[in-house]
Amino acid sequence: MIAVLDKDTIDKIAAGEVVERPASIVKELLENAIDAGATSITVEIKDGGKSLIRVTDNGSGIAKDEVRIAFLRHATSKIQSADDLQNITSLGFRGEALSSIAAVSKMEMITKVRSEMVGHWYVIEGGIEQSFEEVGAVDGTSIIVRDLFFNTPARRKFLKSNQTEAAHIAELVEKIALSHQDVSIRLIANNQAKLQTSGNGNLKDSIYRLYGREVAMALLPVEYRAQGIEITGVIARPEVSRASRSMEMYFVNGRYIKAKTIASAIEEGYGNRLMQHQYPFTVLHYHIPPEVMDVNVHPTKMEVRFSEEVKIYEVTRDAIVSALMEKELIKRVEADRVQLKRVSDLPVSDVKQKGKISEAFETKPQHNQRKIQERIENYQVQSDPVSNPIFLDRPQEEKTNQVVDKVWNSTEEVPVVGEQLKFLDKKNLHLHKIVGQIFGTYWIVEFNQKMIVIDQHAAHEKVLYERLMKQYQNTVPSQMVVPPILLTLTAIEADALNQNQKVLSDLGFHIENFGGHEYRIDGVPSILPSVSKKEMLKELIAELADHNQLKTLESIIAKTASMACKAAVKGNHTLSLLEAKALIDELMSLENPYNCPHGRPTMFEMSKYEIEKKFKRIV
Repeated sequence: MIAVLDKDTIDKIAAGEVVERPASIVKELLENAIDAGATSITVEIKDGGKSLIRVTDNGSGIAKDEVRIAFLRHATSKIQSADDLQNITSLGFRGEALSSIAAVSKMEMITKVRSEMVGHWYVIEGGIEQSFEEVGAVDGTSIIVRDLFFNTPARRKFLKSNQTEAAHIAELVEKIALSHQDVSIRLIANNQAKLQTSGNGNLKDSIYRLYGREVAMALLPVEYRAQGIEITGVIARPEVSRASRSMEMYFVNGRYIKAKTIASAIEEGYGNRLMQHQYPFTVLHYHIPPEVMDVNVHPTKMEVRFSEEVKIYEVTRDAIVSALMEKELIKRVEADRVQLKRVSDLPVSDVKQKGKISEAFETKPQHNQRKIQERIENYQVQSDPVSNPIFLDRPQEEKTNQVVDKVWNSTEEVPVVGEQLKFLDKKNLHLHKIVGQIFGTYWIVEFNQKMIVIDQHAAHEKVLYERLMKQYQNTVPSQMVVPPILLTLTAIEADALNQNQKVLSDLGFHIENFGGHEYRIDGVPSILPSVSKKEMLKELIAELADHNQLKTLESIIAKTASMACKAAVKGNHTLSLLEAKALIDELMSLENPYNCPHGRPTMFEMSKYEIEKKFKRIV
């Protein structure tokens, strides 16, 4: 029998869409506070937000006659009609947050507007009003949420541990803090301050406070405009990478979102500067017309649709490439540093003032059209730094703030990304002094008070890759294979092969169905070096089938060239001095020789100063 559900059941179902976990509540309340014009927000949680969430702001507050209305479903001041959905500038607009939270918790609100003499205290439990009275209060709003899911025990069982839920909240607060650097946000968990931002509008400062020195010192500025889209913010050098996309942060008109289009474009922009299965650190702010995106896709407002996805993708990719191309990315090995367990344990006078890191951000990147138009899939990856980083806890005390301010405001010179001597300039090749080979793998080159160590295998891989990529710009003849190569493909692999048959044919692969799941390859590109063609094809087809990332001719060419690099000279193989010089000279002739196609660095440098410091010649 079909029946209309009662209000209590409807509210609990609706709450399930908005309130997934404690972090969902924190997100909604933070967004409401920001929409209310708050410049200072404090988030307090206990037991991972299960027993207590308190969000206090200094925003505009809610007038007495609107308090009850605010807890009704679909009650909002952000929009008035469906037409307003096309021009949403606020973070919230659905009018579902307060009613959904109140339906599954014990909730209190204390709020006061500037025009009223007193504030008002409203208590609601499980969606049922308990009390509403006047109370003394400061301007703004404080919302308290207790005993989440007290009336839906089945949902409470699905929550993770207190530590896990608290981690989700901290991650969310960090992202919102980065989306609104002009708002001071503080997080307290179990009576301990976990993070705080200054609200001074300085993105670098916020990143330093949230993620520490290692990330802050590796930042590259992004300022890019094209096709009506503006992207500002920072990205980190490739060595500051993570095993997940958790540090890929991007905000559209101040809203933190997740979008596959943007994530894919970011990763393509980095190309294989990143090690495999590593993802970059980015904080990108998109300024686009509201009408080109739809945020009304899901109640959480984390997913959006773009009416011009291709444009978003292209501009994002080009912005990343432009920022990376501005700097020379040879990795430095620094002298050993003392690791610090806590920033607050370090006296301000002990902080080494190395200079003004903001200078790296004062030079706006100039769009290098020639480099941008080079294939985007020309991968060069940077691996983890050789030197030990200084690990800094998040600042929590006044002493910490002094340390941070001293680092950022110092007027002395800081070594900034890109301030390296031009080892790669062709005119300086005659200054390279090849000292010799060590361990049958690495070549040492002396140049201008520096020692450059080059991995011959990674260098040869890079040279082979670039040769193949250059040759593929022209028509590639096919070479007959006798006897033909036979492959057995799954249905998914066969489908991927059929979809890309023309592209593979253009590359010089002649592939025909041999009956059922069998395929015959009787032609391969003549330019391929002596590698196993069968294994290479199996890997290429698996990539086409499993990842669906090789969608263009250029990307398939890049993958093919990358696989062919298995023919490179291996480690523990002795080269003659002439062979080594020819390899190094060809490597230096490349536009970007820093990494092999799979992400490993081809070289690193160490200055005479650093070497002498390790031998204690310099104190």
